[in-house]
Amino acid sequence: MTAEVVPDSQHKGLVAALPQPLRDFAQLARFDRPIGWWLLFWPCVWGVLLAGGEGEWALLGWLLLGSIAMRGAGCVYNDIVDADIDRKVARTALRPVASGRVSSQAAWVWLVVLCLIGLVVLLQLRWEAQAVALGSLALVAAYPFMKRIMPFPQAWLGLVFTWGAPVGWIAMRGDRLEVMAALYAGAVLWCVGYDTIYACQDREDDASVGIGSSALTLGRHLKAGVAGFYAGAVALWALAFWLLRPDWLVLLALAPAAVHLAWQVLTLDDSDGDNALARFRANRLTGLLVAAACWVVGNA
Repeated sequence: MTAEVVPDSQHKGLVAALPQPLRDFAQLARFDRPIGWWLLFWPCVWGVLLAGGEGEWALLGWLLLGSIAMRGAGCVYNDIVDADIDRKVARTALRPVASGRVSSQAAWVWLVVLCLIGLVVLLQLRWEAQAVALGSLALVAAYPFMKRIMPFPQAWLGLVFTWGAPVGWIAMRGDRLEVMAALYAGAVLWCVGYDTIYACQDREDDASVGIGSSALTLGRHLKAGVAGFYAGAVALWALAFWLLRPDWLVLLALAPAAVHLAWQVLTLDDSDGDNALARFRANRLTGLLVAAACWVVGNA
């Protein structure tokens, strides 16, 4: 492993204080990398707030717990399935399962524990939202295999990772599904955009291993592609807002998020892994800005 490669198995923060065996399981669920569950959680918040869920703190708290648990479960499942690939990629070779520090049997047990936490969260939702949430399971189960058969697996990840938007909406109300659909479609394009930025770090390894990546597929058009995904996301979010409240003023609520996404594109250096990672992580702020816009429009 070269000095320039930063393994994603580094332990940070509170995870660093754990004994090695517990640290391995925390790393397996990516508890040391909270950006993942933030990106999973924000679409849940958007759905709740745009549906008029101001003050639904208990619901948002459950959805946050569910995001942390299910993002962790997804990472464990992904690492079990991808152990053979991870061993061939410098950034992922030291992951707990790929390196052998955690056996696949122990990883499956940990996966079940995290799913049970997710089940507790699921039972707090009304039955319609439970049905929507369960509808994502097939997409989640298929995702690790998409990079083996698709040149653009980020599109599948977008379907999976933003499923919280319809769950949050249906947890609040069962009507105006066209608004929910536009919000979700925008979230999917947003996810494709930011994960394409993330994929910049692995282009050489992905090419050598022979797996699909939007960063590889877009090639020298990567920045233009990300700009297109982000522009589409903003347009679809604007459509959702307009369908709910046909007033030009409500579209101004999206301006901060649009400016932030434009900044990401304009300052992205896809040849610099640190730059790409920073722009990827900046989407935690994007999520907050869109949540603020949803609150303004949904509770006006």
